[in-house]
Amino acid sequence: MQETYEPKILGFLCNWCAYAGADLAGVSRFQYPPTLRVIRTMCSGRVDPLYVVEGLKKGYDGVFVFG
Repeated sequence: MQETYEPKILGFLCNWCAYAGADLAGVSRFQYPPTLRVIRTMCSGRVDPLYVVEGLKKGYDGVFVFG
């Protein structure tokens, strides 16, 4: 039996923009995949590009910076 592929995704979310949207989605009972890991940052501009590289090196299939 073949399993379906579900990518592991790491997301850096800005506290004032994207995280507020994700919080609203949670309050509205929308679901997002359990393979998405969220890290809240104070500003998306403060995310060091090395964090993106490290996320990929640690095995994540995709790393997003949302602002």
